[in-house]
Formats: sequence, structure tokens, C-alpha cells
Amino acid sequence: MSNSKNVSLLKSVFTNKCPHCRKGNLFTGANPYHLKTTMKMPDVCPVCGQKYELQSGFYFGTGFVSYALAVLLSGISFVLWWFIIGMSVSDNRIWWWLITNTLLLVLLQPMLQRLSRSIWIAFFVRYEPGWEKRKAVS
Repeated sequence: MSNSKNVSLLKSVFTNKCPHCRKGNLFTGANPYHLKTTMKMPDVCPVCGQKYELQSGFYFGTGFVSYALAVLLSGISFVLWWFIIGMSVSDNRIWWWLITNTLLLVLLQPMLQRLSRSIWIAFFVRYEPGWEKRKAVS
């Protein structure tokens, strides 16, 4: 077993860590807004050696995850807008929400893309507490 405290699944997903060891970084750069390298990933985890692209085109499924996150975020913003500002068809409040929500989604897109990849790989690669003693499954 590892000497360090085990990191939870949610924390490893939200901090973009390797799902196998929960220590290695999934992305080469820490800043998701450096748009030239925002989705650049190493081939394997620098800590445990877990292969990140399990098969060719592995991350195509992240489109579904990204879509679900965008719908969830839009739903939350709609409910918050409804309670704080209110909605009405007799004025432009719904259009202001649409504009605000669109800008929010565009600004958060780099983080949503990374989070989608982190969630997607966590579906397929399980955490192994004694990973230091065993080789990662490729």
C-alpha cells in the first residue's frame, strides 16, 4: 500500500489526475486556457506508467460527457437566473439568460473539455491501491 493518503475518485477527476494511481497529471500543462496545449496529454502516466489512450480514438466518447456537462451547467444557470432575476416572455430576460449562458459555456469550454476527458478515462481505468508493486495494465 501507498504511504500517502488515498485520494478520492472525485478529487482525482476534478484535479485531472491519473485514475490508476491518482497522482500523475493527465495533461502536460496546468493551465487549461493555454489554448495551444490545453488538450495535450503524455502517452503514459509519469508516475505509474498507465497508458492514457487505451485504444485509437479512445477520447471520441468525451463528446457525450461534455454535452452532459454543458446541459447540466445550463440547467443550473437557468434555475439560478429564474430565482434571482426571474423569467418572463413579456420582456428580454430570457434572451439575456441565453446570452449569459452562451458566454459562460464558451468561457468554461477548456475546463469542460479537460473534465470530460478525466471523467471518461475514470470510467475505464480503475484505481489500484497497491499500484507501486504491480505494473499498470496497458
